[in-house]
Amino acid sequence: MDLKGKVAIVTGVSKGIGLETVKSLLSEGMTVVGWGRTAPNLTDSDFHFIKTDVSDWENVQASYNETVNQFGKASVLINNAGLGYTGLLHEMPIEEWQTMFNTNVNGVYHGAKVAIPGMIELEEGHIVNIASIAGITGIENMAGYCGTKFAVRGISHALFKEVRNYGIKVSCIYPGSTNTNFFDEIEGYNANENMMRPEDVASSIIHVLKTHPNYHIVDVEMRPLWPKGRPNK
Repeated sequence: MDLKGKVAIVTGVSKGIGLETVKSLLSEGMTVVGWGRTAPNLTDSDFHFIKTDVSDWENVQASYNETVNQFGKASVLINNAGLGYTGLLHEMPIEEWQTMFNTNVNGVYHGAKVAIPGMIELEEGHIVNIASIAGITGIENMAGYCGTKFAVRGISHALFKEVRNYGIKVSCIYPGSTNTNFFDEIEGYNANENMMRPEDVASSIIHVLKTHPNYHIVDVEMRPLWPKGRPNK
């Protein structure tokens, strides 16, 4: 897809992968609308922030209507917003479990549901869902988070088969440990320089988007080469 001059929606844009993806899309000449609870520290004439809670269906509908009215239908949707809590499943507070599913899973559903009709009208579109390595393998003390990301994987695989004949692609990205603020609230995990850089994940998202119309990258798994530091250094 030629991205220049087109509209992209990115959720969860305050920091990390979301913010770096916004910057990369702007460098490609796109108009980027960021949805999130917190605005990023970013000033660009082609970037516009709309305060949005992706877990709230009515809020998402309002944000999409505002996006279309001001900037036009979106050709790209990056479902990046997400959060995680750790703990044994039987000890996890029900509120934390529900919050993860409402944001990580329902948020993907809400975004895709509002964006797809416009993409059908445009006869093109690309939805990129940011899952996690936790959507491929189980991780102890992260059953809830893994459950949400396995769900994102399943939704993505089914959805691309539903919309492919409209010229719409759906790709799922599975980053391993990435040096972002995601780990700030996760006990026992700390972001560090041995993790991947969020800008490198963003570069892979751009590659996925800029493919030939008949070339569809379904899944991308990525990990740091030296998660514990380069050996013998």
